[in-house]
Amino acid sequence: MIVIHHNPACGTSRNVLAIIRASGTEPVVIDYLTEGWTRPQLLALFAAAGLSPREALRGTKSPVAELGLLEPGTSDEAILDAMLAHPVLVDRPIVASPKGIRLCRPSETVLPLLDKLPSGPLYKEDGQMILNERGEIRD
Repeated sequence: MIVIHHNPACGTSRNVLAIIRASGTEPVVIDYLTEGWTRPQLLALFAAAGLSPREALRGTKSPVAELGLLEPGTSDEAILDAMLAHPVLVDRPIVASPKGIRLCRPSETVLPLLDKLPSGPLYKEDGQMILNERGEIRD
C-alpha cells in the first residue's frame, strides 16, 4: 500500500500522484490541508524520512515568514507546533510505501518507492523528462 499526503493545489503533488497511479497502484490519498496533522504522525513521518521539522518546512506559499519560523534560533518544537496549527507549512508531497517514506520533491524522488516503474515517457510538472519511452530514468 502507498499513502500520499497530498495537496491538490500543488503541481508537484499532483504530478507525484499521477506517477504513482501510472505505476499501476491506487494510493491512499490524504488531503492533509483538510485532515490536518497530529504530532505523533508528523514525528513518525519525519523520523522515517530522515527529516527534521525545519527540513520539512515549506518555505514558499505559506505563512512561514510571517510566523517568524525562518529565524535561525527557531526550535524544532516551535516549528512542529506551527505545522500543527497551519498544515500548509509542511512541504509536500510526503509518500509512504513499503520501500520507505520520502518528501517527494522533486517528483522523480517517488520512483524508488514504487514496486513497478510506470511506462514512459513521464515528465515533471515543468515539462522536464523524468522517464523516457523505454522506461529509463533521465538525470
